[in-house]
This record gives sequence, C-alpha cells and structure tokens, in this order.
Amino acid sequence: MTKIAIIEDDTVINQMYRMKFEADGFDVQLADNGKRGVALVESFQPDLILMDLSMPEMSGDEALEAIRAHDWGKTIPVIILTNLGEEEAPKSLRSLGIHSYIVKADLTPSQVVARAKEALSLK
Repeated sequence: MTKIAIIEDDTVINQMYRMKFEADGFDVQLADNGKRGVALVESFQPDLILMDLSMPEMSGDEALEAIRAHDWGKTIPVIILTNLGEEEAPKSLRSLGIHSYIVKADLTPSQVVARAKEALSLK
C-alpha cells in the first residue's frame, strides 16, 4: 500500500485529506507541526509527503530541509500544500526539490489526490 505523510497544523484540513487519500486506498499518517513531521517521515518512510509551510515549532521549509539532510529523506517526492502564494514562499524551496506547489484554495481534495498520484508515477 502506498504511504502518504500529511504534515499540516490545521486539524480539519488534516482529517479532510486523510479521509480523501484513505478512500483512494492510501495508508496515511499525520503530523501537526514540522518537528513532528520530520520524526514521522523518519519512522513511517512515506512514498510521498504533503507539507504545509506555515506551522508551529518548525515551518514546512525548515522541516523539509531537515528531511532532505538524511539519506532516508533525499528522494521522497514532496508536494507543498499551503495558503501562501508562490511569490510568498521561501526561496529555499527550489533547492529542496519539491514536486509541486499547491495553494489550498486553488484545488479540490480530489485534484490534490490526482497530483499526488502523478508525483508517485514519476518516482
């Protein structure tokens, strides 16, 4: 079963995406901040990460930098799922190897799942 880690501090959004991905047959684990997200990725070894940028304790870009610093985190596809427009995003994201950048309001959960499936097919 394909594993997805969703790292998002908004509980409602976390649960909405968990239900959508599980309905599509994915194994989903959640983290509610960047620090817990790094630990989750290390232990869960997901096939794909959905990551918010604005989170407590450790932002999404900081968490991604920490994940990419380890062998186990170098090649996992990452989709940024945030309310920040791309022009507001940290410049470091480009060098951290993200697959896609999605503004939450721009796509439905079904469209996000389709993007995730696309990212997984390119892996």
